[in-house]
Parts: sequence; C-alpha cells; structure tokens
Amino acid sequence: MVDYTQPVKATFELQRKSLEQGQQALEQTLDLQQRVGEAAVDSLDASESVQRSAVELNQDLVHSILDAVEANVPGTEDTVVEMRDSIDEQYDALLENHEELFANLTGEVEDGIDNIDELSEEYLDVLEEQLDLLLDAHEELEDQSVDAVDELAEQVEEIQEQAEEIQSQVQEASEQAVESVEA
Repeated sequence: MVDYTQPVKATFELQRKSLEQGQQALEQTLDLQQRVGEAAVDSLDASESVQRSAVELNQDLVHSILDAVEANVPGTEDTVVEMRDSIDEQYDALLENHEELFANLTGEVEDGIDNIDELSEEYLDVLEEQLDLLLDAHEELEDQSVDAVDELAEQVEEIQEQAEEIQSQVQEASEQAVESVEA
C-alpha cells in the first residue's frame, strides 16, 4: 500500500519547525536588545570614569600651577591658599554634580532597560502561550488531514479494486462472447 500521508506529514512538520524557528529568532532579538542595553550602561560607567579622571587631572594641573606660583613668587602664599581653597570648592562641586548627573542618567537608563526587559518577558510569555495553542491546533489539523488522506487512499484503492474486478468481468464476458461466436 502506498503511503499518501507522508507528504502531508512532512508539510506540517516543516510548518511547525518554521514557527518554532521564528519564535527562537524573536527570543534572540530580544536577548540582543537586552545585551545592547547593558552595554549602554557599561558605556555610561566608563564615560563617567574617564570624564572624572579628566576633571581630576585638570584639578591636579591647576594645583601644580599654584604650587609653582607659590614657590616662585614671594609673598603670594596667603593668596595662593585662598585661591586653592576656592578652586577646590569649585572642583568639589563640579565632581559632585558630575557624579549626580551620571547616577541619575545611569538610573534612568537602567529603569528603562528594566521596563523593556519586563515587557519583553511578558511578550515572550504571551507569545509562547499563543504558539503552544497554535501548535496544538496545528497538530489536530495534521491528524485530521492525515486521517482524510488515509480515507481517500482507502476509497481510491476500493475504486481501483472495483475497476479491476469490472475489467476482469468485461474481459471474461468478451472472451465468452468470442467463444460463443466462434462456436
């Protein structure tokens, strides 16, 4: 007996694989999005560190200039101390504002990433539920299709057997007619 259901089964299997691969591609895309977000936060941390180092280096440079003025210009000690204190206060305020800015910026980016991650996870959960329902319905449709093809194949075989039987009867009748004409 010929298995007419194999192409139907193969088609349904291909469709299932396609659906599953689509889901995997979406999951990988969302995973990539999450890693990009994490890289952005890491980049902010690195940026803050580099900028802070530049500000501190600039402060050290100003201190070196003030040290040179104090060492080379007599009578400027008190003025240099006042300038140094004033400049240090300004750099402290700048560094504090810098730190606060990056803390706020990093916090906002992290909150955004957390919200996106949460929504992505919810989306994937819903998608997985829908895909499970779709695959269940798909398997049921496959079973029904295979059953229908099996029934059709049985009917074709019955018709073929009947046709062969009729052909055999016609052949016998023809042979009998030929024999009776010859007799």
